[in-house]
Amino acid sequence: MTLAPKFVVSIGGAVILLAKAVLYFPHVVVNRDARRDLFRQLYATGIRTLPVVTVVSLFMGMILALQVGLELARFNQETYLGAAVMLTLLREMAAFCCGICLAACVGSAIAAELGTMKVNDEIDALVIMGIPPARFLVAPRILALVAMAPVVAFYSAMLGTIGGGVVGATQLNVDFSQYMSSALWMATDKDLYVGLLKSCVFGLLIGTISASEGLGTSLGATGVGKSTQRAVIVSFLAILISGYIVTRLFY
Repeated sequence: MTLAPKFVVSIGGAVILLAKAVLYFPHVVVNRDARRDLFRQLYATGIRTLPVVTVVSLFMGMILALQVGLELARFNQETYLGAAVMLTLLREMAAFCCGICLAACVGSAIAAELGTMKVNDEIDALVIMGIPPARFLVAPRILALVAMAPVVAFYSAMLGTIGGGVVGATQLNVDFSQYMSSALWMATDKDLYVGLLKSCVFGLLIGTISASEGLGTSLGATGVGKSTQRAVIVSFLAILISGYIVTRLFY
């Protein structure tokens, strides 16, 4: 099978898997055992990724403030530093940071876990017992990513803004209160909602791609490594492409 048909088949399989998982979302919320698994996935997606997200978000805001502030200083417009940092984070960079961290930390784990179960014939055992893998394995993971991605993105935006304010106050002679006033004055509800929507889309894509790659694993341990690698790479590409599309639709 050539590259193009394989790509189309992969997309089709991922879409079908997502549709099946979405149909099982009510079961995940209502069923007690499934809900317990959902809480475990929420913890893995949100709490366990916080150390990485914290470091990345803080320094992302600091770098952004430093670079933008140096250029604004050339025109004596440092008062707009807070607005520039806040808008950039809310509209794009916080959701992007969230997506990259979740793809690297959570998506890779999903692909590796499901891939290992696939090569060990555990997936086939579930099918023989009449347990749909989409309900038991995929739906809780995708739902957890969609639910936690906007929370992580909002946390990233706030922490990045604070990091930018620290750089502004210590290196660019911008008063922190003035910085925050500028940030809150320019930011709108639309900027927040679009950023949260992007993060939800990223979570949906990461969960679907990672689960699809994991369930399609073959060739033993080597296949698990390749599936994990593909899941991360494809998730990164999907984040970039879908981020542009959402931005273009709303702006």
